[in-house]
Amino acid sequence: MTDLRVACVGAGYFSQFHYGSWARMEQVKLVGSCNRDIVKAQATGLPAYSDLRKMLAEQTPDLLDVILPPQAHAETIRTALGAGIKWIICQKPFCVDLEEAQQITAEAEAAGARIVVHENFRFQPWYRAIKKAIEAGDVGTLQQVTFRLRPGDGQGPDAYLARQPYFQKMDRFLVHETAVHWVDTFRYLLGDPLTVYADLRQINPAIAGEDAGYILSEHPNGVRALFDGNRHLDHDADNLRRTMGEAMFEGTKGTIELLGSGQVRLRPFGQSEHQVLLPADSWDGFGGDCVHALQSHVVSGILENTPLENLAQGYLTVAHIERSIYASAQTGTKQVLKD
Repeated sequence: MTDLRVACVGAGYFSQFHYGSWARMEQVKLVGSCNRDIVKAQATGLPAYSDLRKMLAEQTPDLLDVILPPQAHAETIRTALGAGIKWIICQKPFCVDLEEAQQITAEAEAAGARIVVHENFRFQPWYRAIKKAIEAGDVGTLQQVTFRLRPGDGQGPDAYLARQPYFQKMDRFLVHETAVHWVDTFRYLLGDPLTVYADLRQINPAIAGEDAGYILSEHPNGVRALFDGNRHLDHDADNLRRTMGEAMFEGTKGTIELLGSGQVRLRPFGQSEHQVLLPADSWDGFGGDCVHALQSHVVSGILENTPLENLAQGYLTVAHIERSIYASAQTGTKQVLKD
């Protein structure tokens, strides 16, 4: 295979980052865009379709990029499998629930196809830098991790309407749509959690689901991680969606901080001076260009057979954790995931 033929289904708000990334790759040829509102597909400048089967038949892509909300994932992936597509990237949250995700994953495996879940936060440059520093022993023995989600976009009756209006109708919101980013990122940095405890609440009556809460997870080697999320509140950043909040990674030899600018800095234990591990982000798109990092990772996996992260079978763990988080919030009890 020389060039990878890529087609996309979905042309909503977030798709701009997908299309823009694919267009920058020399080894990729974008061959089509499909959307139920064909005007949006036409706006991409690619061959435009409102019928997915027709696009797949006429353009014969090697990879289908699914940039749609969860309720559309299963039908779309089944259509792709029926057309013989062997490579699929699917946006998160992956399917509507764990059972559907398991079924779709099994169907893809039976068809000899591979699905990569488009979980891009672990590909943000600050988390790559933090993982490298932790593994290098810069903080000594890591004990506590905190992430404070503060995107400041959840106030009032018009919350989310300008960008992603379907957010308002999601009956599972903060965790299913947003916190899964950090469920996966904490897995990447700390290993799979052993237990979870959650206290969730709904603040904005204009939306259907929860929009604030705490999630406490226990990870191997005694590490505790706290996701402290509130979509009503903000943090110190010129772009609140760059990091969507601030983080601390605290260990026996030092503390790593992630600032809203994307800067990562290390303060050695007992000192007040900071060492900059990663400068402030200068990318004017989304999340430190993490969409491009993920899509480049997939292209390398297909063309060069390099190992792939977030294949659907492994990503099912995120759905299991999500289910346990909601069970904890409902029952008020800690949920054991692993002994």
